[in-house]
Amino acid sequence: MFFKSSDEVFEWLSSFINLERGQTPKSFKLERMEILATLADHPEKCVPSIHVAGSKGKGSVTGMLAAILTAAGYRVGRYMSPHVVDIRERLCLGDSYFDEDVYLSAGNELHTVIEERLVTLANTNSAAAALFNPASPEGCEPTFWELLTLLFFLCVRKAKCDVMVVETGMGGRLDSTNVLDPLVSVITLIELEHTAILGKTITAIAGEKAGIIKTNKPLVLAKQRDEALAVFQEKTQEKNSQMFYFPKIAELTNINITPHGTEFTLTQKDSSFLSDTAFSKFSIPLPGKVQAENAALAIAAVKIAFPQTSEEVIRKGLANLKIPGRFEKIMEQPPFIIDGAHTPESLALCVETFCSLYGEGGILLFSCASDKDYAAMAKIAHSHFSKIIITTPGTFKTSYPEKIYETFVEIAGNEKTVLVLDTQESVRQAMKFAKASHADTGVQAELQGEGCENYLPLLGTGSFYLIAEIRKCLL
Repeated sequence: MFFKSSDEVFEWLSSFINLERGQTPKSFKLERMEILATLADHPEKCVPSIHVAGSKGKGSVTGMLAAILTAAGYRVGRYMSPHVVDIRERLCLGDSYFDEDVYLSAGNELHTVIEERLVTLANTNSAAAALFNPASPEGCEPTFWELLTLLFFLCVRKAKCDVMVVETGMGGRLDSTNVLDPLVSVITLIELEHTAILGKTITAIAGEKAGIIKTNKPLVLAKQRDEALAVFQEKTQEKNSQMFYFPKIAELTNINITPHGTEFTLTQKDSSFLSDTAFSKFSIPLPGKVQAENAALAIAAVKIAFPQTSEEVIRKGLANLKIPGRFEKIMEQPPFIIDGAHTPESLALCVETFCSLYGEGGILLFSCASDKDYAAMAKIAHSHFSKIIITTPGTFKTSYPEKIYETFVEIAGNEKTVLVLDTQESVRQAMKFAKASHADTGVQAELQGEGCENYLPLLGTGSFYLIAEIRKCLL
């Protein structure tokens, strides 16, 4: 046994992160992941799976799927990213961590695969050796994402799960999770994202996401732009895959959003994936129309993959849903919402929901990675807030907060826009601006003061890495 704790496992995995090099086209070689899975005796095939891709909402859909299937009595392996507090959030049993011995045993098996079996293979197979040799034109050492994904598959097998729900990391076609052959694939809305890797058009990005569609396996598809829809129609025909396009199979009505969640009615059209009833009412503990849309996709996918799942079980699963960082209220007074909205459309929906619940003129704490369209997000958000604080979204991904600040100043003006590079200090400044009449005596002291009801509401968004830092500061 090489490792003695799960902390040691994840510390070893982190040694494969190369922040200077970052992700390059060489980082995405599905053949490399297929070799690693073979060396581990194919843990990705140990149980049935549901595979989720998309530009926004895929994490919420994955969490909802896991919650519903857990309520149905299955042991569910759940793979999501990024984490908000603890890296184990990415590799879970339902919405809880696997037992320590599962991470430890899987980690030791993964170490054997990489340090022994892969070395032996590379010494006897020149083609395999080239794929894992950073000096070769197409080669790269095993990436953090490949190893983390394989660790999850090993955890699922060690924990004797019944099913797994897996979110793609980036794209789909070349993502390390795409060694799966799922019961059903789910693709959420497509937007421009990761353009340096996935392509600079909606059509190109949709083509990458469509790579998770498998032969003779159904696809549940969210509403798409025409150019994206055309890609998915062509791909499903090529793969002989039945496409359940949400606008054609169902619609959402009676959406009621409150600070505590969202109620909605799911009405069927020409596809009976719920039951014999024409419509059903559901509720989720996440505010926002977009979360109702995500829940509807999850419901459709569960009923297609596991048609025996009752609507009562679905309601129970959604009611028990826990997903950190998705329009999560981390404080009551002042109201402080954190949400991983990192695309223009997701930010627009986030701001719309925030202002509908808490009004205009609050405080925005924002930052994002360098590959995000922060200019578009600045145009969307600036008019809804009285103060905007730009900061650093952690250190895991490259970011240029000074450039983001300059962009926001150009659009929103320098009177309402502030740059605070230190994330913890930016949280303090946000709290200070929320109640300018209070002395800046520290976050906790401010919160314990009188008159907290006079605080302005706060929204922290733009990057999951930022909201993770906010959570650390306040919780």
